[in-house]
Amino acid sequence: MDSQNWKHSLLYITFLLAILHLTQNHFCHKLFFANQTVRVKKNPDLPLRFRSDGTFKILQVADMHYGTGTSVTRCRDVLASEFEFCSDLNTTRFLKRIILAENPDFLAFTDNIFGSSSPDAAESLFRAFGPVMESGLPWAAVLGNHDQESTMDREELMSLISLMDYSVSQINPSDDDLINPSKGGVMTKIDGFGNYNLRVYGAPGSMLANSTVLNLFFLDSGDRSVYQGIRTYGWIKESQLNWLRRVSHEFQGQKRDPLHPTDAISTMKPPALAFFHIPIPEIPHLFYKEIIGQFQEAVACSRVNSGVLQAFVSMGDVKAVFIGHDHTNDFCGNLDGIWFCYGGGFGYHGYGKAGWPRRARIILAELQKGKKSWMDVQRIMTWKRLDDEKMSKIDEQILWQSR
Repeated sequence: MDSQNWKHSLLYITFLLAILHLTQNHFCHKLFFANQTVRVKKNPDLPLRFRSDGTFKILQVADMHYGTGTSVTRCRDVLASEFEFCSDLNTTRFLKRIILAENPDFLAFTDNIFGSSSPDAAESLFRAFGPVMESGLPWAAVLGNHDQESTMDREELMSLISLMDYSVSQINPSDDDLINPSKGGVMTKIDGFGNYNLRVYGAPGSMLANSTVLNLFFLDSGDRSVYQGIRTYGWIKESQLNWLRRVSHEFQGQKRDPLHPTDAISTMKPPALAFFHIPIPEIPHLFYKEIIGQFQEAVACSRVNSGVLQAFVSMGDVKAVFIGHDHTNDFCGNLDGIWFCYGGGFGYHGYGKAGWPRRARIILAELQKGKKSWMDVQRIMTWKRLDDEKMSKIDEQILWQSR
C-alpha cells in the first residue's frame, strides 16, 4: 500500500470512529466541542393533551418585568415594610409557589423581561424562566413591549425562547402555514415574531385522543410604533389576522379519530383561546359594562384599531382572550360574546399597587363525559391566585360552556 492510499485509509477510519462516537452520544444531554459544553434542549412530552380526568389547566403569567434575577433588581410599589428585602427573587418565589399550588399542565407567559433593567437579555430570560424549566412542564411565551429594550431584538428573543428547555414557543408559523391559497399559493409575510398555534388533543384513550379539541393562539402585539406622526403602542397587523383566519378555517369540519367512523366528521371547530400582551382599543368600553375583577387604571392600547375583535367574532372559535400590559387591571369582561381577561401584574419589578398582592390567572378547560369516553370541551373556567400567605383564590367564573 503506497503512502497516499494509507493516508486515505487512515482518514476514512478516523471519520468512521468520529461518527460512531457521535452516535453513541446522540441521546446524551451534552455534547463537547473544543472543551466547551453545548446543552441539548430538553423537550416536554408532546403533544399537549388533556389529562385522563378530562381537564387541562393553564397558568398565565402576565408582566413578569424581570431584571437581573438578583437582589439588585428591587421591587416597585410594595409596602414600606416589604421593600428592604424585596427583589426579582420574590417573582421567582411566587412562580415556584404557584406551580406547586396549581400543578398546571401548561404555562403561558405574556411579557417577560424589563429590558432597561436587564444588562444581558439572555441571562435574564434564563433566570426568569428558570422555575418553569426546572418543573419540566411545557410552556410558551409571547413578547411584551419591554423585552427588546436590552441586548437582543424581538426575533433574537423569540429564537432563544423557542430553544429553551421544555418551551413549545415558536418564532413564527412554518412556511407551509404561510402559503396563501387565495393568492395562488404564494407565501405571505407575517408581521412580528411569536405568532403560532398550539393544538391540545383529547384525553388519552378517549375517542378524541388523536384529535384537536382546543386551540391556543399566540400573537405578537408588538411594542412601540408611530402612526400618523404620533407615537403609540403596537397592534396586531392584518397579516397576522389573515394567518389566524386560515388556521381557524382549517379546523372547520376537521376529521376525527378514524377508529370511530360514526364520529368521523365534526362541523364544529374546537374552541380556541388567544394570548397576547397589549390590549385592543375596545377594552376601555368594558369600564361601562359588568366585569369580574378590578378596573383600576386607564387602558394603554394602540391608537390603531386593526379589527382584532371583528376577526375573532367572524372566526367563531375564540372564546376567551388573555392579555396584560396594564398591571393593576385584573378583570374579565365580555365584548361581542368573547371574554377578554387581564392576567394582573405578576412581577415585583413591574409597577403595581402597594398592599395589592401580585397575582396570576388560571384557566381550566374541562371535557364532556360521553357514554364510553371523554368527548369535546364542555366548559372553560378561570380564577386568580394571589401571592399572599394563603395563596388566595378569587373571582372564579365560567367563561364558556357548550350548549
